[in-house]
Amino acid sequence: MATFIHLIADYGPSDPAFSEVVHRLTYEDPTINVQTTEVPPFSTIATGFWIEQLGLHNPAFDGLMIYSNTAPRTEDAAPGRADEGGRPCYLELENGIPVVAVDAGYNLSFVRDAIREFREIDTPVSRSQFRSRDYFPKRVAELADGDMGSLGPERTVQDIPPKPESVVCHVDGYGNIKTSIEASEFDPDGDTVQITINSETMNIVVRDAVSTVEQGTVALIPGSAGGNDPYMEVFMRGGSAATAFDHPDPGDEITIH
Repeated sequence: MATFIHLIADYGPSDPAFSEVVHRLTYEDPTINVQTTEVPPFSTIATGFWIEQLGLHNPAFDGLMIYSNTAPRTEDAAPGRADEGGRPCYLELENGIPVVAVDAGYNLSFVRDAIREFREIDTPVSRSQFRSRDYFPKRVAELADGDMGSLGPERTVQDIPPKPESVVCHVDGYGNIKTSIEASEFDPDGDTVQITINSETMNIVVRDAVSTVEQGTVALIPGSAGGNDPYMEVFMRGGSAATAFDHPDPGDEITIH
């Protein structure tokens, strides 16, 4: 049974939609505590990144459930798949953490290889604009309480697109650019690389830790997300890497020359 729900959604800064969903969740089960994390509008890449980080690495603990609603209602939400808001699905990760998330875009891609159960959730057919408030919380609370009666057909992880290999995933409050490049897959020829993000190209240094980056220098380093195989991060000592690259957004491509 889950006692702590981490809600990841793209409602927007200080959007009362977060309050409405938290209210509905606690109405369904007053014993549940809810924490929220905001991602940019329609960014399934940022959503998938944080589902992985919070569900697998930060740490995963008994009583945690992740509930996410980032559901771009567009036919281009993921490669080769039509999407009219996406189906709410139930996942159990290999560490036992349950996830309720809409199968849209890259929401599930970052945990694709760590899923041991993947099921649709039966929800009422409705044209509500606010499904994550009006219909999903009841199912989330039921699942958090161990009631699996709403689980529908099994799905295959092969239907989930792989995570993108070289994109911006998140820009934090310090301007550090978190990427989808895994440290184990990054093998530079030397201690500098040329990198292009958001049409801005720079020569930056490669370092193995923040402590080895000189003041005012932009560097590519193993970052704080990704667990034992961290994602690379563009970092500027004493400044903002995001400003240096003209404020990129999650999903922007990264090219290392």
